[in-house]
Amino acid sequence: MDAMDRKILAELQLDGRLTVTELAARVQLSVSPCHRRLRDLERQGAIRGYRAVVDPDAVGLHFEALVFATLRWEDRDTVTAFEEAVAAVPHVLQAQRLFGEPDYLLRVATTDLAAFQQLYDQQLARLPGVQRLTSTLVMKHVVDDRPLPK
Repeated sequence: MDAMDRKILAELQLDGRLTVTELAARVQLSVSPCHRRLRDLERQGAIRGYRAVVDPDAVGLHFEALVFATLRWEDRDTVTAFEEAVAAVPHVLQAQRLFGEPDYLLRVATTDLAAFQQLYDQQLARLPGVQRLTSTLVMKHVVDDRPLPK
């Protein structure tokens, strides 16, 4: 990956709906080489896809919490079962496995506190292998959906 590829990625992170012609103009490259580089970046997996960034408030998800999960055991079967179950919970927007304790960080969005409590009691607390869950509420987003650094 060279400097031109990084410029292409930086522009697409700001606006993923750019046409190849617009992208080429922004990175000061002719259309054909820009298109070739774009296809290579997609093929190599540097660009994993294109999607809309939706405002959670606009779709009624006004409540966000970070949930820390500690597992009873960290054997392969428990970890796999936990990760598959977490992936099946639609209100879990992100799930990250951590070094040390806790074992996982989950970012969860719901309509309100009552909906979060219901999700917590009926789904999160029942995830396979969970020993302990600890939650903290998100007051506001200070840095959100930032493009990757160059």
